[in-house]
Amino acid sequence: MASRFAQTLSGQWRWLATFLFCFSASLPVNAQAVDAANAKVTLALATEPPTLNSAVATDTIASFVLAHIMEGLLVYGADGELAPGVAERWELDANGASFWLRETAKWSDGKPVTAHDFVFAWQHALKPSTASQYAFIFYPIKNAEAVNSGKVPAAELGVVAVSDYELRVEFGQPCPYFLSLAAFMTFLPMRKDIVAHWGGRYAADGDKLIFNGAYTLDKWVHGAHLRLRKNSHYWQADAVKINEIDMPYITADPSAQFNLFRDQQIAIAPLDTGLLNEAVERGFDIEYFHTGSLFFLEFNFREGRITANHSFRKAVQRLIDPDLLVNKIIGLPGIKPAYSLFPVTVKGNEKSFREEYPVMRVDPDIAAAREYLQKAKAELGLREWPPLVLLAGDSPRALQEAEYYQYLFKKGLGIELRIDQQVFKQRLEKMRRGDFDIVAAAWGPDYDDIMTFADLFASWNDNNRGRYDNPLYDRWIRLAQESNDARTRFNAMAQIQRLVVEDVPILPTYENGALYVQNPRLKGVRRSIFGGDPLFRYAWIEE
Repeated sequence: MASRFAQTLSGQWRWLATFLFCFSASLPVNAQAVDAANAKVTLALATEPPTLNSAVATDTIASFVLAHIMEGLLVYGADGELAPGVAERWELDANGASFWLRETAKWSDGKPVTAHDFVFAWQHALKPSTASQYAFIFYPIKNAEAVNSGKVPAAELGVVAVSDYELRVEFGQPCPYFLSLAAFMTFLPMRKDIVAHWGGRYAADGDKLIFNGAYTLDKWVHGAHLRLRKNSHYWQADAVKINEIDMPYITADPSAQFNLFRDQQIAIAPLDTGLLNEAVERGFDIEYFHTGSLFFLEFNFREGRITANHSFRKAVQRLIDPDLLVNKIIGLPGIKPAYSLFPVTVKGNEKSFREEYPVMRVDPDIAAAREYLQKAKAELGLREWPPLVLLAGDSPRALQEAEYYQYLFKKGLGIELRIDQQVFKQRLEKMRRGDFDIVAAAWGPDYDDIMTFADLFASWNDNNRGRYDNPLYDRWIRLAQESNDARTRFNAMAQIQRLVVEDVPILPTYENGALYVQNPRLKGVRRSIFGGDPLFRYAWIEE
């Protein structure tokens, strides 16, 4: 989203792009941060979700909401482990997977959740008419890619409801990480009758979808207010301790969110450089969470774009110093300079991937950058450089970062870099259309396997916003996808890591970490790289 899911997260912190919350101890009468008597928590959203249609959702905001109102075959437990969801047990082998669904799983109208709901949802997401940017995530399933390209009907997808409560998946290629995929939002079930009834308006409002998760979407005033309430039909409703999650504030301004926290109106709030000192001075406990997300500059490879020129991209690579960006410009503890497509949290064969396969670093060098720029100018036949457009998010951090790049381009390369700052939903749309020269983007992992980052820039991936198309890159991805051997897969990933450095489809800038403050009476909030963050499914309020 997802963004990975799409999201893609550009120019904003992954945790900021989702939601932010506040503190309370000895609350005034009108305070709403935590309410133990009613088991209610009040939060703030940076922006509303662009959509809650799980077949087409791509961003972390939708992931957060969907993780509370919907449930897949598997979920992530209180400690971040894969755990039973709608499926009470499963079997995975080299050829596929079988899932046995619990008969107590219900939709919010009391009807049972069946294997047919998963078959319909996955077929629906893969249909070309759905235009799901996450269709590629189903490709390990037999015939999935052919269904998505319109070559075969959806009924030929390798997934079948053996009965109402047994689902069988047949692989078209090895997929040792399929259980992690099954917990991702695009694999959520959908009711065929509800989707058919609402058509193109499905999930556009709170009353135009149905729920099978721990909560229902009780209120959705677009641009203003969301509220979740405990789902009485949820199969494990008795274990859900928070009855209501109210989000009456929507603001991307971290100072406004911190003020809400300070005034005991919301239960969690992120910290940026300017707010960290105040939080320490006020005696708030500072929490830290590595989001697992990678921030980067992505270049546009569409026809006619200067940024498709390799020499130009190498010039930018030698211009920007991730270490300087992190330590002098952002200046927030917990954020790490990035030099690889794969963050340090990505697992390898026995240790982290980066420990097993160290990345080749390219040091900044202004003289080399200018030499590459002159080479690009000659290759492109330019007499002078036209202005370029940098697409960025609307948060203060995003603007700070964009202005730094603007300064570097002007001083180091003599190029005017114009900043196109957009709200979250519009920025995602501009990224989809390719309406940029460079975009300050980010990617959070969708599932617990290195492929969640690796195939992002494959030519068939719709989340490849710049439309990078390199047959060698695709070949290494296919090699990894076609093997169950860990060493073969990681060796292919090492080649991908090298190719990203050499061909520069993106320029990694930093790995994100979240500093935040949380109400001390709010316990059990799960912060996790996967499965919707933060998650309140296992949380409670201390008296």
